[in-house]
Amino acid sequence: MVNRAPAGGPAAPAVRTVLGDIAPAALGICDAHDHLFLRSPQLPGQELDDVEAAAAELSAFRAAGGAAVIQWTPYGMGRRSAELPRLARESGVRIVAATGLHQAAHYSPELLARVRPDLAGLFVAELTEGIGGTGPRAGMIKVAGGFHGLDRHARHTMAAAAEAQRATGAAIGVHLELGTGALDVLDLLCGTLAVPPDRVILGHLNRSPDLVVHRTAAEAGAYLAFDGPSRAHHATDWRLPEALAALAEAGFGDRILLGGDTTTAGARSVNGGPGMPYLLRRHRERLEVALGADLVAQFLTANPARAFAADWARAPGGSR
Repeated sequence: MVNRAPAGGPAAPAVRTVLGDIAPAALGICDAHDHLFLRSPQLPGQELDDVEAAAAELSAFRAAGGAAVIQWTPYGMGRRSAELPRLARESGVRIVAATGLHQAAHYSPELLARVRPDLAGLFVAELTEGIGGTGPRAGMIKVAGGFHGLDRHARHTMAAAAEAQRATGAAIGVHLELGTGALDVLDLLCGTLAVPPDRVILGHLNRSPDLVVHRTAAEAGAYLAFDGPSRAHHATDWRLPEALAALAEAGFGDRILLGGDTTTAGARSVNGGPGMPYLLRRHRERLEVALGADLVAQFLTANPARAFAADWARAPGGSR
């Protein structure tokens, strides 16, 4: 479903998938933060690079009722972007790809030296022209903070992301290390760099169940992603209903996103892990018991439809 502007009027906001732009309402039940492919020296031997395993995971997610996956894998981490359109077509699952850059530890010094001089240009090109110049277009920007702080690399990357956001309207998703540093990120992105708060998605907040920080970030206008369920070494599942109920009761139910964040081969459902289907099986069921089905449906559908939609026509090449 292509999102078209009314005759003589501005283009309506659209979600940019690897098969083209769609109306936000067409996104459907969405895993708002996950990975089909991922490679990093920080995760040796656990690379997500098996195309058939990715296809099986999408099939399992679709069978559980899923309709869309936002792949937060950024530049230089094995996105396998050329495979994404085929996987989307064959699975029937809408896929949004990411541009952006993760923490410096995930890259070689040579790669960083090559891309740092014009990061913003790289991000804009991948959002508007295509990944690698000819591949599918990215539909979001992924950046990363550090543990309770922002180093020089993070600040440089976020400045480039802010510039690309202004040029394209794309949302910026932020990896928060163990869920920390959310307010520092907002101070930089939305304060110093003047990114609209509703264009910022803070990831991994479930890993730091600080209800005061959650509420402060929601009051600022950012989206809050609670992702990576069923990881017992984080304060995740068992604290999540409390955190989400507190936000909803304070009037911020429209700020909440849910995701799975599968980052290793062993975590795929096809390899015996929770994987993508877990979000819509045990996780959704548990949240519905605590919060009600209507509110959880909002987290999975209406909220990501708004969070990832953008006015792409204002960007160079955006009306292609």
